[in-house]
This record gives sequence, C-alpha cells and structure tokens, in this order.
Amino acid sequence: MSTLTKADPASPAGSARPLSERRPLGDRTFQIITLAAGLLVLVILVLIAVATTQQSTSWFSSEGLKIFTNNWNPAANDFGALAFIYGSAITAVIALIIAVPVSIGIALLLTEVVPYRWSRPIVYVIDLLAVVPSVVWGLWGILVFAPWLQHIYTSIASGVGHTPVLGPLFGQPVSGASFFTAGIILAFMITPIVTSLSREVIATVPAIDREGAYALGATRLEMIRGAVWPHSQAGVVGAVLLGLGRALGETIAVALVIGSSPSITSHLFAPGYSIPAGIANEFGESSGTFRAALIGMGVLLFAFTIIINIVARAIVNRSTRRMRGA
Repeated sequence: MSTLTKADPASPAGSARPLSERRPLGDRTFQIITLAAGLLVLVILVLIAVATTQQSTSWFSSEGLKIFTNNWNPAANDFGALAFIYGSAITAVIALIIAVPVSIGIALLLTEVVPYRWSRPIVYVIDLLAVVPSVVWGLWGILVFAPWLQHIYTSIASGVGHTPVLGPLFGQPVSGASFFTAGIILAFMITPIVTSLSREVIATVPAIDREGAYALGATRLEMIRGAVWPHSQAGVVGAVLLGLGRALGETIAVALVIGSSPSITSHLFAPGYSIPAGIANEFGESSGTFRAALIGMGVLLFAFTIIINIVARAIVNRSTRRMRGA
C-alpha cells in the first residue's frame, strides 16, 4: 500500500531549485549587465564633472570668490557670474510659481474629477506639449509672445510704478524679452512634465482609501486633503523638483526670450541673462579665461542640478518612511 505525502500548503507550488539550476548563467549575466549599466551612469557623471572642472580651472584659480560678484566684462577680463546665477534662479522661481499650482490642479482634475473617457484626450494633449522642441518655444516666445506681453507690461508698469512694493518689481523700464517672459516660457515647458509625474503618483493612491473617506462622509475636497494628498505628497514634491531642474538647465528657449543682459535688478520686466543662455550665446567667440569662465558656469549649474536631485530624493525618501510609519 503506497503512502501519499501531503504537500505543505504554505510552500510554493513546484520547486525553485530546478529553475536555479537551469538558469544560473543567465541570472548572473543579467545581474552583471544591470550592474554595469548602473555603474556606467555614475562613471559618465564623474567624467563630465572631471573634464569640465579641468577645463575651467584657470577661471576658478584666477577669480576665486570673485566668481560670485556682479562684474561680467570679458573685454576687461572680469568674469563675475553672479548675474547669470541670479537670472537662472529668478526665472526658475517664476516658472515654479506659475507651473506648480496649474500642474497639480490638472493632475487632480484628471484623476479625481474628470471621467476616464474625457481625461484621455487631455492626457494626450499634455504629452504632446511635453515633446515640443525648446527652440520652437523660444521662437514662438520671441516672435509672438514677447511683443504681445510688452504691451501688457507697459500697462502694468504705468499702473503700479509708484507703488512701494509692486513698483520695484513691475515698474519701468519694461521689455518684452525679460526675466518674466523667460519664466512664463519655462512654466509652459515644465507644466507637462510636472503634470504627468504628479498624475501618475496620484493614480497610485489605493481606491479603498478614497472609498473609506467617502464612507466617513467626506466631501471630494476633504477626501483629496485627507486621503490622496498624504499618500502622494512625496511623489509630487519629487516631480516639482525635477521640473525645477529642467527649468534651471533650459538653454535655447531662455536664450531667445530673456534679453541677454548680464545685470541684477529687481524689475522682473527688465532683460537679464541665465547660465545656460550665456554659455550658448557667448561660447563660440570665447577663448582663454573667457572660455574657462563659461565652462566654469556650466560646472556650477551641474553642481546645482545635482544638489536639487539629491534634495528631491531625500524628501521623497523621508516622506515614504513617514507614510510607512503611519
């Protein structure tokens, strides 16, 4: 009489040992390839940092801390880059102030309000905006958008020119190619990116959390505040910081609409400059310390973007740990 062996219901069906014996080489090969791909990215970043730093050593050694002064005059061998840093920062901040509320609002609209059959066409349009080349945004901005905005800037400046707070920001002089125009163009460019990432994050909120909030009598707004936002906050913050990195590094569109004037001013309607725009416009005619200064500004921008990405990753990890603890 044969004895039947009862299988343990807790053990997985079949055995993993034959699979591991049949595919050890394939598993190891796949592990090596993925590890090499990850290390390759790190090696490329290190090589970029080393090569650009070596090319800009003469600027860092000759200027020292004067690189953070507002004294850019290549004819006199003065290469203070503070005006370029200021322009990059102010245009990126303007872009975030405009783009972030719009992006989060669109993401919540598509995931929480609009039915699926109506949200898909909107998603397609947003995705199409994300792939528009930056040079197209820049040409449209300088040929169509900036002349139209200059009339609006003039009206605003005439109305608030003598106001204590608004006057220094939006008073005279005005120019269609300005900090504010560059910020608006950057807002157009980063809105699809922040919207798409935020929408994907919000869509991962478990349906049971939404249904539980509704079951407790919450309104749609209360459900978003109590169930959706705490779950997706980390991802949305990461999307915003990725948009900030894109805004800081954008070159052609900003170079066409910012005005190309290396100056620090509180007037947002005045022309200015940014690091990527300065490198793109002046690199072709540079040499010696002048070229080293432009490459050095690229190193500074590279460092700023790395810091932003590190901060974004830290915020996301911290929020994730907090949600797991809760």
